[in-house]
Amino acid sequence: MKLSARNLVTGAVLAALLGGLVYTALRSPPVPVDLHVVTRGPMQVTVNADGKTRIRDIYEVAAPIAGTARRSPVEPGDRVVAGETVVAVVEPAAPTLLDSRARREAEAAVNEARAALHLSETDLRKAEEDLAYAQGQFERAQALVERGVSSITRLEDAGQQLAIARAARDAAASGLDMAESSLERARAALSPPREDASGSFNGECCVQIHAPIDGTVLEVDVISQRPVGIGTRLLAIGKPDDLEIVADLLSADAVRLPPGAQARVERWGGAGVLDVRLRRVEPVAYTKVSALGIEEQRVDALFDILTPPAERPGLGEGFYVFLRIVEWETDDALQVPLSALFRHAGGWAVFAVQDGIATLAPVEIGRRGETMAELRSGLAEGTRVVTHPSDAIVDGGAVLDRARLQ
Repeated sequence: MKLSARNLVTGAVLAALLGGLVYTALRSPPVPVDLHVVTRGPMQVTVNADGKTRIRDIYEVAAPIAGTARRSPVEPGDRVVAGETVVAVVEPAAPTLLDSRARREAEAAVNEARAALHLSETDLRKAEEDLAYAQGQFERAQALVERGVSSITRLEDAGQQLAIARAARDAAASGLDMAESSLERARAALSPPREDASGSFNGECCVQIHAPIDGTVLEVDVISQRPVGIGTRLLAIGKPDDLEIVADLLSADAVRLPPGAQARVERWGGAGVLDVRLRRVEPVAYTKVSALGIEEQRVDALFDILTPPAERPGLGEGFYVFLRIVEWETDDALQVPLSALFRHAGGWAVFAVQDGIATLAPVEIGRRGETMAELRSGLAEGTRVVTHPSDAIVDGGAVLDRARLQ
């Protein structure tokens, strides 16, 4: 029996519907993805580091003598004037108290010096007697020569003996002075500490130290009165506005920075961003253990602050700052997100999306910043790429922009 045309049409429609249902059941649904458009624009590559501010030149004031530093006349924050403001006062050291052994030794030294003084007095008297005798001999010889009963030679001998006697008398007098000084020194060793009404010891006071520069007192090490030795630091003075920044960098990052590299200071506590410039990288690195226990070679980099002091109020010595140091920058770079890149066949690749289909696209990248990478080849401007691609995305697979689902 022949089928009518209506039956044929009905069968064809049913077959098409059945095929569509089968295709729909068997095909994979589109994978929701996040997309980003490849664009051109300014790009920077930065080295990020933690830093600390410090005053460029700090002047430390130390004790010039051993003694007692009086209570500090200045406090941290005080303004000082070079050569005028007294910033410290140091008294000479007071004599130390003697124990029993040292006292007996000092008393014995006094007795010894007293005996030497007596001996010197005796030597002086003997020298004076010899001088008087030589003077008399010379005068008699002179009188005999004048009467013509004695030779000139005898007069010369007498004159020589007189000169020798005078020299011996002068030497004895000097010996007496030395003995008196030795006795005084020995007695001084027995002198106890004696504080005068002025607060000084034995009449000796004081060494006043004046500010070496115009500036502000930063620290005072010796606040209350106490003994100090020669070279003991008493206080530090500097100019709070004359700041610099020191940041410790990985040595591998430091060598890539160009001379005079520009940087921005963020999270310094105030409003806005501070402009700074790299002055130099220290020539010697050091080993530092990271928070993860890894030994790292780090080096200090010094930066000049270009922002005027009026625009950074409150920033002082030892403050924490965060720096973004510009390693490289350009005004026109084709950029792709780092989150879209993945390793493929020894290189880099992305998933480019067109008409809902993801296509594997090998790319060549250049410099990499914090979030973007310089794209040298592989994609054109305006191409949409998948960010954070998952294993569900395959070459030629269907994808769906997640933004359309919202």
